[in-house]
Amino acid sequence: MSNVLKRILFEKRPFARLAFFSLADGLLIVLSVILAFVVRFESFVPERYFLNVQGIMVLSLIITISIFYLFKLYNFTWSYVSAEEMIALVKAVFLSFLILTATFFVLRDQVVFSGFPRSTLFITYFFIFVFCGGLRFAKRAFLQIFPAKDKKDKEKTLIVGAGEAGEKILRSISIFPASPFLPIGFIDDSPAKQGSMMHGLKIFGTIEDIPKVVKENKIEGLVIAMPSADSQTIQLAVEKGREAGLRKIRIVPPIEELISGKVSIGQLRDVEINDLLDREIVIVGQKSIENFIKDKIVLVTGAAGSIGSELCRQTARFKPKSLIALDQDETGIFNISEDLEDSFPKLDKHSLIADIRDEQKISRIFQELQPDIVFHAAAYKHVPLMEESPDEAVKNNVFGTKILAEIAIKNKVKKFIFISTDKAVNPTSVMGATKRLGEIICQDFNQKNSTKFISVRFGNVLGSRGSIIPIFREKIKKREPIEVTHPDMTRFFMTTPEACLLVMRAGEMGQGGEVFVLDMGDSVKIVDLAKKMIQLSGLKPDIDIPIVFTKPRPGEKIFEELLTAEEGISSTESQKIFTARLSTINKEKIDSELIDLKKAAETGNNQVVISALKEMTGYGEQK
Repeated sequence: MSNVLKRILFEKRPFARLAFFSLADGLLIVLSVILAFVVRFESFVPERYFLNVQGIMVLSLIITISIFYLFKLYNFTWSYVSAEEMIALVKAVFLSFLILTATFFVLRDQVVFSGFPRSTLFITYFFIFVFCGGLRFAKRAFLQIFPAKDKKDKEKTLIVGAGEAGEKILRSISIFPASPFLPIGFIDDSPAKQGSMMHGLKIFGTIEDIPKVVKENKIEGLVIAMPSADSQTIQLAVEKGREAGLRKIRIVPPIEELISGKVSIGQLRDVEINDLLDREIVIVGQKSIENFIKDKIVLVTGAAGSIGSELCRQTARFKPKSLIALDQDETGIFNISEDLEDSFPKLDKHSLIADIRDEQKISRIFQELQPDIVFHAAAYKHVPLMEESPDEAVKNNVFGTKILAEIAIKNKVKKFIFISTDKAVNPTSVMGATKRLGEIICQDFNQKNSTKFISVRFGNVLGSRGSIIPIFREKIKKREPIEVTHPDMTRFFMTTPEACLLVMRAGEMGQGGEVFVLDMGDSVKIVDLAKKMIQLSGLKPDIDIPIVFTKPRPGEKIFEELLTAEEGISSTESQKIFTARLSTINKEKIDSELIDLKKAAETGNNQVVISALKEMTGYGEQK
């Protein structure tokens, strides 16, 4: 196969692929018509039918290729062609046959369309189905008949889950020559599947049987293909894999991460701690989110951060009119911009470097781009650092928010969604106090105008920059002791995608002035989290890697809360999302206190800053 042909077939060149397969189909259709007459007349076609042959060729080409295009038979991926494409081909061929037959019936008085055996039409479309179907399935059939020869260099792999995901993983491995995996068999807990076969591979037993199966078959790696399984099942499979001595354990992501609906070896990743946490993933209404985002101009501040960048990705999925990603982190904005370009090339997007405290520039951005929705995720979030620099925390988290809110009002933004935190509840840190003030500002501004201000309060996000999981992971890699500040310290956790979907769902539901809270289930002990991460790495806690207890850092709580004792909650239309019942604020008092706080922050008088935060939010008080 020439390099040009390889590029057409395997690279992302849709127009070249369309031209190639259209031309190939055209030649196969012409061949089918000729063969139909040859078969019908037993090799010798009388000359008087030559005009009929030409007429059938022309009409078949026009009708069939047009129908194939309408049925998206030129949009398939050659290596991954499946039963869906076969069904589409059957429908397209049958419809083409009906249209061609009807055309000949209508034009039967014309010389070119009369006087020939009608059975040739049926034979023609039989050949078209065989040849065009064969073309589409050629590569997959070749790879399955002649698999890669270098099996000795491949990793003998056991697939956990003999369902749809497991079957797709096996198929993906089988037709991808460069795959590093050599599937040996399946594991599945279903009694009905025990001992049966799937694509020539045996289902050896249940998850409990993994150590035995690994030993008997010299398995080197495990692929967990159960995207809908709960964390306990995943954890058991990982534990049994580790018990068997396996160090290579990979997983198909949970179903909520498989947005595209595709399952292949491209989605496989290492098992992560969020796969093992004993909490139910919260899935919110995506149709309502799409209605909220579609055809809107959306601005995300803090777009280079963990939450901001995921908000950009999730927003892009719901087809906004335009997406504006704003941050002062140049490298982070470059990275999310490249990511969006790769994943959503047709999306109208603006990647902007700006500081939310730069009032003039932010005003220009709003005036030029006119956002309908603002997701405000920009903030200084590291608790110990903000204890050292309360003036900077106030300038950014409080007055950066205030500047954005005022500009949003002036430019008639429809909704302004403020990203808050459980640390804003009974704050014991400067960061928590500034976030509580952000909530108060949004509550205050909501009373003044048509822009609806909404706050969303949630716990720690798994794997976000600066969070404990990346820190623990680095410690484990270096075989260094893991430090936990207190044996009883607990935190609420959630995944980044569900955190962002919560924010978007809250923005859709919010009528203005609310603080939304997620029912995050039970909190997680940090020491238990550390133990699970060590075990996930194939090591033993306090043997291979010690866990040592220090003391809480400045501003840290032993446990987090999602509500104050006074607030309480009210249910909403969305399961597990609640609103905090907030007390009424004194507008004049807040405005006066913000003026004093701003002066203290600008002069760097941190003692006055701390005093003002205590007065305004109860920062540091034991509740």
